[in-house]
Amino acid sequence: MDVPSLEWVDAVRITAPDEIRRAAQALDTLARNCGMQAAPAHNIADKRTPMDVDGSVLARDVFGWTSEKAWWQNPRIALDSPITTACRFESEPFWMNEKGCHTRAPNRYLAAIDLTNFEARAMTRAAIVVPVHLPFGQIGAVSFNPLDQSLTDLAPLFRRYGDVLGLVGRTFITSYVNTMGSAQALPPGSRLSKREVECLRWAAIGKTDLEISMIIGRSRATVRFHIHNASIKLDAVNRSQTVFKAAQLGYISLQR
Repeated sequence: MDVPSLEWVDAVRITAPDEIRRAAQALDTLARNCGMQAAPAHNIADKRTPMDVDGSVLARDVFGWTSEKAWWQNPRIALDSPITTACRFESEPFWMNEKGCHTRAPNRYLAAIDLTNFEARAMTRAAIVVPVHLPFGQIGAVSFNPLDQSLTDLAPLFRRYGDVLGLVGRTFITSYVNTMGSAQALPPGSRLSKREVECLRWAAIGKTDLEISMIIGRSRATVRFHIHNASIKLDAVNRSQTVFKAAQLGYISLQR
């Protein structure tokens, strides 16, 4: 097959919930034309996978993953799979097998990933993977697995299709998340105050409420008040998540 046209990007883009199944079918067709089977995940930390507007699981009903190969039903895949681990350290498409993670540019973090018992933990012998790094620290991914399960060297397929699979994979996942994100990760219009940012900046480097109160010349109760307000604005459940989300949004830095 010739390298797919970039017109496929529009075919897999979702702008309304009733377009999800159509876009998934387009992604499935593209993948199979490349000799691959797609496995999409909008959040690698969540075993749930994308669904259409009627609640049908796309992995099963469109992409053809049978119950025997239902990787999304494995509750430990987010922690165990070397593929999901690699997605946390790489933002560009790569391919992976039991011999390692193969990228266009070196990434020293990938070399340290444990590949022991790769096939059982990754639930595939080899795959081309498209990490999708989303706002607020969420990571999605699309794994393209060869239809010929004996094929473990994906270097030729990656050279030929890697860039286009990267574009369509990102487009499908990001547009799915944007369309189906009924509960926004951040309330619209929220903005941290100067004092809230100041308190979080000190909290990020490990200062306690008492220490922050002494630094900024306010009471400990005031410091708690500002950090609590920031957590509400950022829809965070605790102090650590508040600091993390503030860093994700560029209010503070986590580098010391």
